[in-house]
Amino acid sequence: MGDRGTLVPEAAAEYIASLRTKKLSPHTVAAYERDLQLISRLAAAHAGVTVEELAVAEVGGRLIRAAFADFAEPRSPASVNRAWSAWNQFLTFCVAEGWLEGNPMAAVPRPKQPAKAPKPLLGDGSASATLLRRIADGAREARDPWVERDLVVLALALVTGMRSAELLGVTLGSVGGSPGDRRVQVVGKGGKTRSLPIEPPIEYLIDDYLRSRLERFGLESLPRSAPLLVDTRNRPLQRGGLQYLVRQCYRYAGISDRVQRGTLVHALRHEFATRLAERGATAHELMELLGHSSIVTGQAYIASTAREVRQAARGNPAYGVLDGLRSPGGP
Repeated sequence: MGDRGTLVPEAAAEYIASLRTKKLSPHTVAAYERDLQLISRLAAAHAGVTVEELAVAEVGGRLIRAAFADFAEPRSPASVNRAWSAWNQFLTFCVAEGWLEGNPMAAVPRPKQPAKAPKPLLGDGSASATLLRRIADGAREARDPWVERDLVVLALALVTGMRSAELLGVTLGSVGGSPGDRRVQVVGKGGKTRSLPIEPPIEYLIDDYLRSRLERFGLESLPRSAPLLVDTRNRPLQRGGLQYLVRQCYRYAGISDRVQRGTLVHALRHEFATRLAERGATAHELMELLGHSSIVTGQAYIASTAREVRQAARGNPAYGVLDGLRSPGGP
């Protein structure tokens, strides 16, 4: 085994630096770093030393389990699971570096989390159509209205299921292919790239939007490296601006009450997947389109639409009896 004197803060700093090669989002890296620091302090307190004195070799099953017990008490299962994952990866890194004989995280139980149900727009499935029609008709009031841009943002989310960060990362060069067979190259989580098909209606919207953009800013052309989505000053659209835009569109389209709590732009992604599942998309197809690493999430959309369950329930012979009980003049 290597140097048993390696301290946790030093090891953690090296581990965080190693994450750069994974191309994780800054928010993910910051969350990992925060979890490492918080639990390091708790572990050091149980070991009777300061954080600066805590050695990697001292982090055994009993110590890390005690630290996680303190950490978990006021926190949600999701927070505990995220911290568990961060520490599991960190300690695996320490084993690989020869600072620790084995990863003790097996001694730390993980809380069970209920499966997350998809959260599409509520109602009879017509909310997305209402949203697009009303925004196209100019329902959204703004100091500097830009219907073509707003419509492209909503339509792209609804026909591709892109995440917020993916939408914001699309450039003009991301859209390629011959007319009628165009695709959008998307860089998803972990730097994974996928190709999403788009059909002529969205191609026309993008073309109209780009023409309006050239006219609006007095430009003759745009480089392929330019971001597709921009604000009203021709600056790359940012996360906060995207959220505000979508929230305002919901409001002026009159469908704010159909947006489930905890979703905003992501509701459009859930809407995309749920409506495809209703129309027969398989879990594998949804996994490919959504950029998931596992087929399980795609199965959740299919389960939420309950096609097979409804078909089975429809065969209940009681329905035949009830049909026979309806009066000729009834509803």
